[in-house]
Amino acid sequence: MSRRLPPLNAVKAFEAAARHLSFTRAAEELFVTQAAVSHQIKALEEFLSLKLFRRKNRSLLLTEEGQGYFLDIKDIFVQLADATDRLLARSAIGSLTVSMSPSFAIQWLVPRLAKFSENNPDIDVRIKAVDDNAALSDDVDVAIYYGQGNWAGLHADKLKNEVLVPVCSPLLLNGPKPLDKPSDLKHHTLLHDTNRHDWQAWFRQCGINDINVNQGPMFSHSSLVLQAAAHGQGVALGYSVLARPDIKAGRLVCPFPEVLVSKNAYYLVCQQNHAEVGKIAAFREWMLDMFEEESRSELLPG
Repeated sequence: MSRRLPPLNAVKAFEAAARHLSFTRAAEELFVTQAAVSHQIKALEEFLSLKLFRRKNRSLLLTEEGQGYFLDIKDIFVQLADATDRLLARSAIGSLTVSMSPSFAIQWLVPRLAKFSENNPDIDVRIKAVDDNAALSDDVDVAIYYGQGNWAGLHADKLKNEVLVPVCSPLLLNGPKPLDKPSDLKHHTLLHDTNRHDWQAWFRQCGINDINVNQGPMFSHSSLVLQAAAHGQGVALGYSVLARPDIKAGRLVCPFPEVLVSKNAYYLVCQQNHAEVGKIAAFREWMLDMFEEESRSELLPG
C-alpha cells in the first residue's frame, strides 16, 4: 500500500510559516518570495481540504487543525536536520580520492599534502593520476580539471587563472649565451610541452617571427619539461602553477617578464550534489585557501 504523502515543499513552507507565524519571515528563511510561500500553503490546504491559517487583526494565526498538524510534524524536521548533520559528520572521515594530471600531482599537490593531513587527520587522501580531464567515476570524489569551467552536471571551483612563462636553469641564464631579451632565444634550445603552438603564440605576442619553433624536444607531461629546464637542457614555456615550486626553490628562473595568458584555468570539480559533503567540503575549502594564500605571494612575472 502506497503512502499518502503531501507535497513536501509545501510542508516545508508550512512548518516555517507556522514556526514564525509569518509568511514574510518564512520566505526569508527559505530564500523564496512571500508569494511563493503563500502559494505552497494554498497547495497544502487544497491537498488536505483544510484551512491551516487564519488572519486576525493583521496577525497570522494557526487554525485548530493547523496547530495540531504543526505539533505533529515539527519534530520530523528537527530529526531530519539532526540525521543530516550526523551523516555529514560521518562523511568527513575516511578516504578521499582525488584525480588529476600527473604533473599537477607532482608539482603542486604532493609537496603540500602534509598541510591538509595535519588539519584533517581523519581524511586519507588517495591520489589518482590521469591524463587530461578524465570523467568522474564512482571511485573518484573530486578532480582537478584544466579548462574553461563549463562541465555539465559538475560543481566547479576556479583555483587559478593560468599563464605560461619562460623558465630556465640559473646556470643557463648566467652561461656564455646571454638571455637579456626574447630574441636571444634564437641561440637556445626550446623545450616543448606536448605541442609547439605555445612558443609560437608567445613569440608572436613578443613581435618575433624569425625563430624556428620546430626545434627542440617535446615532452608528454608538464613536469618533464620543467625538469629538463631545471637541468639546463633548454628554455621551457611552463605553466605558472606548476613551475612555481621550482622557481621558489631557485631551480628555475624567469629570464623575461613577458607571459602568455591562457584561456584556461585550473578548477576543482565534483558532482553537483556532493560539494557540501563533509570530506569533499573540507578539501575544497583547503584548496581554495591555499591558492588564495599563494596568490598573495606570487613570485612570477606578469
